[in-house]
Amino acid sequence: LRGSKSFTAALPGEAERNGHGLSYKSVSVGHLEAPPLSPSRLSLGRASSIATSTAAPEQGRPRDYLVLAIFSCFCPVWPINVVALVFSIMSRNSGQQGDLDGARRLGRMARLLSIVSIVLGTIIIVLYISLSVRGNISF
Repeated sequence: LRGSKSFTAALPGEAERNGHGLSYKSVSVGHLEAPPLSPSRLSLGRASSIATSTAAPEQGRPRDYLVLAIFSCFCPVWPINVVALVFSIMSRNSGQQGDLDGARRLGRMARLLSIVSIVLGTIIIVLYISLSVRGNISF
């Protein structure tokens, strides 16, 4: 036996069985005309708050910083920049699979590691050049 997906409540003029003065008409589940008035009647699904939806509108696909990660691979800090490249690729894959929160998180980590790699690489290159000009290091 299949249960019906519609319900019927008291219409105006009909005797009400539960003592409430609200009137409803017969509708199908999922096609309610007005949102529920009580917070206990709200959907259990995840809904965005008004502050989130107005302050940060959906901006599309999150950035994966792949170009920055590839550029950081030219710096002499290989363990860090390779990890940045891996995080960038993971961010791109998460975005393609629809996990936007994970893609943003992984993208931010790829950006951070790429910047750290570029800064440390620049410091290493400057130190190497300055020491080799003084004659302390030979090519």
